[in-house]
This record gives sequence, structure tokens and C-alpha cells, in this order.
Amino acid sequence: MQITSTAISLNVADPNASAAFIIEHLGFTQDMAADGFVSLSRPDAGFNLIYLRTGLGTFKPERIAGDAGNGTLVVFVVDTIDDEYRRLQDEGVDIVTPIETEPWGERYFQVADPNGIVIQLVQWMTPETE
Repeated sequence: MQITSTAISLNVADPNASAAFIIEHLGFTQDMAADGFVSLSRPDAGFNLIYLRTGLGTFKPERIAGDAGNGTLVVFVVDTIDDEYRRLQDEGVDIVTPIETEPWGERYFQVADPNGIVIQLVQWMTPETE
């Protein structure tokens, strides 16, 4: 098997609202869209981010077609976490977890998109980056 690309697909009430948020605040671009479907990418992300409208009839298997928000984190590793934190604060983004550093070196914060999907930005800290 050879994997040629990767995507994460999230069920949300309003795919266009989540897509607009990711485009505006995280620099993704829209690759494809249809009724209840938006596919986004960013060359350095390594995967496509897809939003599907909850209840979309084409979603398979039906038994897992519920809301994607419960327990889901979409995580992006960045190299300037403090700059990103200030930038998103200045842009008025809903920061749901303020910036903090875990004992194992993970410095992160979390924001929420209009559908409540939590986006976590992380920088792995070493003694040189602290």
C-alpha cells in the first residue's frame, strides 16, 4: 500500500462557517465544495481538512454520522506559539484554553471554530526554545 494523501473529515452543523474560520485565521484554501461539503488544504499541513454537514445523506456508515465535536481536537504544530497566540487574540478568535506549558514540554493553546470544533496549536519546547 502507498498512501498518496491524507484527510480528516469532521461532521458539523455549518461546514461553511468552519471553513471560513480556518481560511481566515489559519491560512487554508478551499479546494472543493458542494452542498454540505467543504475540503480545505494548506501545503504545509500534510492533510486536507474536510467539513461535512451533520446528517448529510451520503455520509457512510450512518451509525457514526453524529457531531464531530465531542472529544475531537484538530492539532497543528507551529514554531512560534506565542506569536500565534497574540495574533489570534488580536483577531478576536475565541480562545477556549489560554496558553500553557505542560511538564513534558508541550506549549499550547486552544481555540474554537463557529461549530465548536477545538483547534489546538502546539509548540514542543526544549531548553533552547523556552
